[in-house]
Amino acid sequence: MRVTILLAAALALGACATGGASEPAGAPSFVVSAGEPAPAQARFLTQCVSASIADSSFDREANVLRFHCNGAPAREFYDALASWSPGIGAEYQAEGRTWRFTTPIEENPSFRDYCTFDGARHECTVVLNVGEFLEQPAR
Repeated sequence: MRVTILLAAALALGACATGGASEPAGAPSFVVSAGEPAPAQARFLTQCVSASIADSSFDREANVLRFHCNGAPAREFYDALASWSPGIGAEYQAEGRTWRFTTPIEENPSFRDYCTFDGARHECTVVLNVGEFLEQPAR
């Protein structure tokens, strides 16, 4: 009985390790899923990105484009995060600023959308992961 159980377990593990690797995955599908209307909060991100492009206030970090905005778009985005960020544990007090993130941070603000306020100035950053395309030489 014990040998039968061990043999069945070994066969199951072997099937997991090789299953699918030898079978062709088939051709990719190029059917684009239908989109849904963006929710109201998408406006805050798009306004920040639009202001960033208008001011040429964007840069890169690794394979991420970072769009930076301030003024009214940043204040509105920051205010919109007032009930969201604390509820998910993503509001912090540091360096004389209140930081509000759309997702909790792990080590630092890299690769996260966020807004800050120092009592006088609102600033936000929206990130767009574009992958390794940024590593390619300009043509």
